[in-house]
Amino acid sequence: MRLSTRGHYGLKAMFDLAQHYGSEPIPLKTVAERQNISDNYLEQLIAILRKAGLVKSVRGAQGGYILARDPSSITVGDIIRAMEGPIAPVDCVSEVEPAECDNADFCITRTVWARVRDRLAEVMDSISLADMLRDAESLSMSKTLLNK
Repeated sequence: MRLSTRGHYGLKAMFDLAQHYGSEPIPLKTVAERQNISDNYLEQLIAILRKAGLVKSVRGAQGGYILARDPSSITVGDIIRAMEGPIAPVDCVSEVEPAECDNADFCITRTVWARVRDRLAEVMDSISLADMLRDAESLSMSKTLLNK
């Protein structure tokens, strides 16, 4: 299973907004520059995240985007599902609407893919943006110590 750039960049954009959570709204141009994402592509991604209820837009001269909820309550799974759809390595084990399969009752590979789906979902749902912020802080501190 391979995520598209939509999922990858959507997560990067959400992490950027999480880094500035509680401050003023962040203009998309600023997020795009910091995360090296084109403005037009980021606009498309933010529209998806907004529709999913993960970000809010603030209009006006000091406008921009903010997280719709606290970083501790938004998981990687929430973001990936918004950007990519249901988590599933193959269609027959989709979280939402599994594809019909004549062999479903006795297909051994379906069992494997269901287990893979469950583990992927478990991991993605266990990591919040707040967890990512803590990990980034730890990495930053480690890098600082190594450079001394």
